[in-house]
Amino acid sequence: MTPLLSQAFSKAGVLPEALQEQLAQQLLDDIEAELKWDRTLEASQEALSKLANKVAADRTAGRIKKMVFDEP
Repeated sequence: MTPLLSQAFSKAGVLPEALQEQLAQQLLDDIEAELKWDRTLEASQEALSKLANKVAADRTAGRIKKMVFDEP
């Protein structure tokens, strides 16, 4: 555990129990979201690589049109 995380847990430990529970749930939710994001990125690497290769080929072949998103 890092010193900063240890400090955060020490400070959280003096809060009322209800707030500790709320903080703990938020932290667990954040950790699960990070893990889910990591799994999603890992699972999509092949598809992203294929898409990047297609875009590079389209650019080389001149099939890419430069667009400005704030113009009609």
